[in-house]
Amino acid sequence: MLDTLPRKTSLALVTFAVMAVFLPHGMRSGLLLSTFKLPLPVAAPKPKLITPVSAKPAPLPPPNLEIPPGSLDTFYASLRLGAVTRVLHYGDSPTTADSITSDIRRLLQQRFGDAGHGYLLIAKPWAWYGHNGVKLEDRGWKIEPANQGWARDGLHGLGGVSFKGEPGANSRVILPDNQYSRVIVYYLAQPGGGNFTVRNNEAKIEEVHTAADETKPAFAEITLPPGTQAIQLAVSQGNVRLFGYRFDKDRPGVQYSSLGVNGAQVQMIVRHFNEPHWAAELSHENPDLVVVSYGTNESLYPAYVEKEYPQELRRVIARLRAALPHASLLLMGPMDRGTGPDISTPPALHAIIEAQRKVAAETGCAFFNTFEAMGGEGTMNRWYHSQPRLVSADFLHPMPAGAAIVGELFEKALMEGYEASKQ
Repeated sequence: MLDTLPRKTSLALVTFAVMAVFLPHGMRSGLLLSTFKLPLPVAAPKPKLITPVSAKPAPLPPPNLEIPPGSLDTFYASLRLGAVTRVLHYGDSPTTADSITSDIRRLLQQRFGDAGHGYLLIAKPWAWYGHNGVKLEDRGWKIEPANQGWARDGLHGLGGVSFKGEPGANSRVILPDNQYSRVIVYYLAQPGGGNFTVRNNEAKIEEVHTAADETKPAFAEITLPPGTQAIQLAVSQGNVRLFGYRFDKDRPGVQYSSLGVNGAQVQMIVRHFNEPHWAAELSHENPDLVVVSYGTNESLYPAYVEKEYPQELRRVIARLRAALPHASLLLMGPMDRGTGPDISTPPALHAIIEAQRKVAAETGCAFFNTFEAMGGEGTMNRWYHSQPRLVSADFLHPMPAGAAIVGELFEKALMEGYEASKQ
């Protein structure tokens, strides 16, 4: 039987039996039991129960896109509603050629629908000005871009350029397709203002009188005959002052307006945009998102970047907030640029990017770090030596393939944020 007991228990029983033989007569066995206690079996520990976690992990933030809480809510909510979502993208020279912005427009419209091209200037302030898929011809205008030869009264419309014309001045636009339903002409109503006409290939559609009792922004909304793909605007009488067009379609989707001014900097808006006039133009447009993409041209002036740039950037954001209290705002940082024989990144560019990130966080704006997204330090050096080249010989303006890379990176980050906002 002892063979079936644990070793320690068997030894204890043997010891007990031996001692019982030699105990003095009369000693109780109970005393012996109290002196030698058998070990009690120890229960095995119960396994620890782990409650399964059913909650989904928090989505990772989009790469290189910082989204303070609520900063893109208006934009993302408009996309979810399936209505018309308008975006204004302010930028410098690449934006004047619809570089980068055309790729963002294409990708967003493929995903959410094409609600129209958006804003276009009346004429070409620069020879390379143009929008992808749109043909623009013009003659006879006195042109005043806000960054050079600016209008002294600061009235530059939504897109930063003023156009003055008399009979003989005209503008012709050929659109990407014939599905457009209306055009809005942005002009200045003013005492003594003249007239302009809008025609399609067949006939006059409308004549607009710009005379008014006071000087103020005005907007002529003109219905286009079905199938219209080209319009011509001409001054028919007196002197007129125009700013731009907006082309709409009667369908939900995205309008992505490319608003570039050659050589633009944030100080252009602060110093040369009449604040009430610009606010009225912005309010009429009522965008869901405004992208501010400046910084490249400032990167050659380190003293300005250190002393004045952050405060002027705050002033631009304050003006946008005052005019568009419900719109989403996003600062899009500058691309890399190459300088010197080694095509290196200028030190001031890092200071600009850091200032933009800080100001965006302070003011509740989203921030996209274009510089890091495209590869960081020395990207333009690598792009210039790649085959095919992705940047031009000035190490600043991207070739179409380079612009497509930046546009796709930006749209991808926006959409990753959009998908995360639905969780």
